[in-house]
Amino acid sequence: MHIDLKTVKINPLRQTFANVATRIGGDKAASRYQEATLGLQPDANFHYRPTWDPGYELFDPARTAIKMKDWYAFKDPRQFYYGNWTMTRARQQDAMESNFDFVESRGLDAALPAELKRTALNLLLPLRHVAWGANMNNFSICAYGYGTAITAPCSFHAMDQLGIAQYITRLGLLLVGPDALDAAKQAWLKLPEWQGLRHYVEDSFVEKDWFSLFVAQNFVLDGLLYPLIYDRIVDDHLAMNGGSAIAMLTAFMSEWNAEVTKWIDAQIKTAAAESAENRELISSWVRAYRDRVAAALLPIAGIALGDVAQEAVDEVLGQFNTRAAKLGLSV
Repeated sequence: MHIDLKTVKINPLRQTFANVATRIGGDKAASRYQEATLGLQPDANFHYRPTWDPGYELFDPARTAIKMKDWYAFKDPRQFYYGNWTMTRARQQDAMESNFDFVESRGLDAALPAELKRTALNLLLPLRHVAWGANMNNFSICAYGYGTAITAPCSFHAMDQLGIAQYITRLGLLLVGPDALDAAKQAWLKLPEWQGLRHYVEDSFVEKDWFSLFVAQNFVLDGLLYPLIYDRIVDDHLAMNGGSAIAMLTAFMSEWNAEVTKWIDAQIKTAAAESAENRELISSWVRAYRDRVAAALLPIAGIALGDVAQEAVDEVLGQFNTRAAKLGLSV
């Protein structure tokens, strides 16, 4: 018996979902990012207004003063959807597990100078409360924001912040033990140098405008805190003075901040470019939040840097102002 095998090309009747096709134009194949993002925001057939806030629809673009012709104009340059975000973070988690294993197995934690270890704990452990606040704020943006293109990555961002809080917790448990976490909580609640930052974080919990909250948390607070704490202090100061183990245990924070900065900047630039009104409003938010955060971070930087803390804060502020100006903001 003879069997003749032939290749048959089967053309699909359509390349993607209708809600995606209307946005990318024509009968084009869509990426997984586009199919997981475009046209997914509920915008019709709401049965009732929320009883807890009847002034708005369940999903309402009026919950922010920012105006956009198309809420899908926001794009994630990383092209993250749930699948590739989890794979990316899994690889980074493996790297961090290796770092923790390396430090612990070789006794690098025990070899840290006592004064440097105390400085690192005093500086870093209360920041797990800041990361937890960032987790809550980004889930708030996800809950009240409009447009899957920006709310979906905010949910990923929230879980990233939870992971950062857990890494800081693990650092404390490795270097000292559970008592260090209790001491850090009391520092967060009572020590004068932390109250400016604590006040800022707690004020952010009651911010009603979700895009203003995005600016306050992701652009301004994280945009000043991460370069100051993890780049300027941990990588430059502590690592150069015998604290390379601390830099290894916080490596994810620096790597993560460099990645998410590209996404955050893309959102701010898109909103500011939409209109002069948007640009001026965002600029005013940035100026107000920046000044509060800079004042709050100065005494915290002093924990590790002492008299040169002001110089470090000014350096980070200059870099932040340059970053904001490149996005079209007046700061």
